[in-house]
Amino acid sequence: MSIQSGSLRATVFPRSSALTQVLFVAAGVAFIALLAQIAIPVPGSPVPVTGQTLAVLLIGTTYGARLGVLTFATYLLAGVAGAPIFAPSGTSANHGIDRLIGATGGYLVGMLVASLVLGYLADRKADQKFRTSFPALLLGDAIIFTFGLLWLQQTLDLSWSKTIAAGFTPFILGEALKIAITATSLPLVWRRISRTLNK
Repeated sequence: MSIQSGSLRATVFPRSSALTQVLFVAAGVAFIALLAQIAIPVPGSPVPVTGQTLAVLLIGTTYGARLGVLTFATYLLAGVAGAPIFAPSGTSANHGIDRLIGATGGYLVGMLVASLVLGYLADRKADQKFRTSFPALLLGDAIIFTFGLLWLQQTLDLSWSKTIAAGFTPFILGEALKIAITATSLPLVWRRISRTLNK
């Protein structure tokens, strides 16, 4: 049996029921929330360095478009409803609607859009080889930071140089590492799955 198309989740669990999909969503929300708690404050910036973008890259590419978006939308709704699952911040609570409409809300909206785009590309095998996985993940990260920077600039009325210094520059190295790790590991997982299915 050869791998044609579809997300990693759909390939490994091709006959998942409504119950297993609910479990996937719950596990994905818990995974995003867990990595969001790995947060390092950035002096002079309301945006902390977190593991949240890594979670989004992984969920989007492994779950596919539909389940990836559903999972991150559930995460957002749970956080807005009061669950303390957003990344810790020195300037706002880690839950509630204020976090979504506040200065860092654009990053969360960008993550939702990135989940859709990454899932769409993964459904079409973009994550199965490094040469397609890397640019797909780079695009996903670019979406997150485009929304984040535009929102940050408008909310705080900063100059663009200050916006980039506060919302992008401190994160370049970390994001590059996250993309490199994900773009390298996913094709290896697919290769292993392909060997298993072809036995």
